[in-house]
Amino acid sequence: MDLKGKVVVVTGGGNGIGEALCRRFAAEAPEALVVLDLEQENAERVAAETGGLAYGVDVTDEAALKAVLADVETRFGRIDLLFSNAGIGVFEGPEGFLGPEGNNDAFEKSWAVNVMAHVYGARAVLPGMLARGEGYICSTASAAGLLNQIGSASYGTTKHAAIGFAENIAITYGDRGIKVSVLCPQAVRTRMIGDTDGGSAGQDGILSPEAVAECTVQGIGSEKFLILPHEEVLIYSQRKASDYDRWLQGMQRFRRSLMEQ
Repeated sequence: MDLKGKVVVVTGGGNGIGEALCRRFAAEAPEALVVLDLEQENAERVAAETGGLAYGVDVTDEAALKAVLADVETRFGRIDLLFSNAGIGVFEGPEGFLGPEGNNDAFEKSWAVNVMAHVYGARAVLPGMLARGEGYICSTASAAGLLNQIGSASYGTTKHAAIGFAENIAITYGDRGIKVSVLCPQAVRTRMIGDTDGGSAGQDGILSPEAVAECTVQGIGSEKFLILPHEEVLIYSQRKASDYDRWLQGMQRFRRSLMEQ
């Protein structure tokens, strides 16, 4: 998809990857850039700096998200690209989901944001896209959705589900003009990993949000399903598929090495 002249909506657009996506999308001269975020002041700041329109909304509230997306469609006549970027991570520590941070609340919150928000957004915009015979849905998942996440069963599980949902949209609606991509980075310099000052950018595979956004624009431009800013993730996932038992043993060794640090 060429983003020039398109109506683009980004959830979780007020910081981190979402903010970088908004800034990068703005450079493509869309007709409209709409920034959604739970923290309205952040959405307004990014929108003001990119010439966009801001909404404060909780993406886990289906009625609220549907109302916002309907308002966007009323204003601009359509939504060409919905980028469901909002996400959270709860990291459980060495005891995994048996530890105090791995309670049901962690799973329920992760499921609501990392999966159901994608469902709610797609459910709201797909009817209009299907009526026009075209549209694009992209979601931010994670390399954890292809591999897994040491230290967070809730994160790894919900990111797997997010990719599965994106696959299902592509399978079900791909022959009716709907394009689908899923963004699966490894570590990115954001507040989710406690790194926002740039000190570790480029070290240990950590990318800047801007680098991820650039890769995303290229991926959308070529309409690739998997957008992988860390190219090694493809190699890792291929190794996993070719010998699951060996991959699990390697992950166990990696986990032990992390616990020893």
